[in-house]
Amino acid sequence: MKRTSKILALLLFVIVGFNTFNVKAQRPIHELHSMLIFNFIKYIEWPDDTKSGEFVIAVYGDDDVYTQLSNLYNQRSIKGQTASVVKVSDVASINNAHLVYVSDSMSKDFDDILSKYDTKPTVIVTDKSGLGKKGSSINFREVGGKLKFEINKATFDNSNLKISSQLLNMGIVI
Repeated sequence: MKRTSKILALLLFVIVGFNTFNVKAQRPIHELHSMLIFNFIKYIEWPDDTKSGEFVIAVYGDDDVYTQLSNLYNQRSIKGQTASVVKVSDVASINNAHLVYVSDSMSKDFDDILSKYDTKPTVIVTDKSGLGKKGSSINFREVGGKLKFEINKATFDNSNLKISSQLLNMGIVI
């Protein structure tokens, strides 16, 4: 039954067009980002030493994404841990996160975030052109009016994170 559920979820994921959401679609961009982040987590494996305590998702600079992720995740189980979605207002307050979402408006602090989490098992998701190549784990990008995402495979490898081949096939690997 569990295997069937996973297959159905994957099928739905593919049917919805996971990596090609129309940017001008009816859904606001923060909902698309939140849904994609929700699904990215399913296809990433963190090291064993990060699998105790809370699963922390830090949102830096986008109240709408924070609210949406809180509604999806807060106090639910993620990979056997209780989820905690936190809104952060500065780089110093981002601590021990499994995933950090950095909005376009806060991308000026990307270098500081990257240096803080460079080799730690933290997925950094960004929304600004060029940050994927600069070291973001996953970067949202518009291509031909569609929302796509770049995956920096080297960043995943350096952070001791395992990304499934299914997710790699859905993104633009850089």
